[in-house]
Amino acid sequence: MAANDNEIILTSEGKEKLEDELHELETVKRDEIGERIRVAREFGDISENSEYDDAKNEQAFLENRITEINDILANAKIVDSPKRGTKVVIGCTVTLEDAKGKERVFTVVGAAEADSANGKVSNESPVGRAVLGKKKGDEVEYEGPTGRKMKFTLTKIQH
Repeated sequence: MAANDNEIILTSEGKEKLEDELHELETVKRDEIGERIRVAREFGDISENSEYDDAKNEQAFLENRITEINDILANAKIVDSPKRGTKVVIGCTVTLEDAKGKERVFTVVGAAEADSANGKVSNESPVGRAVLGKKKGDEVEYEGPTGRKMKFTLTKIQH
């Protein structure tokens, strides 16, 4: 399942998460920032009002993020991980083990929802590309971020 350069891939969970974030930004956050701008205007001269400037900057950031999420959702290809199968596809959680027995567990997701701190690795990353299509017991080799060759055995696939 190779993605073309412009294709945005999301899991159903990733789509739902973006929809929730969009709803929060368009309702709660937009109102909060609007209120901050209104209050800051009441302080008088807005040309030297840092609270007003901060609120306007935050508003611009918020509107950019809303546009970005809308674009992602409008153009995304939603992939559902099969309920079972023997090969790694987007949406699978995999366990890799190195020669010393150290395990690395992560879920392969589309780039738009990658979050390595939470165990979600992009299908476009070196390790994400390396595991796609592999089966339990396969050797997985890729080049790490420092240029070092990494070698693991795929020990578990969860759909």
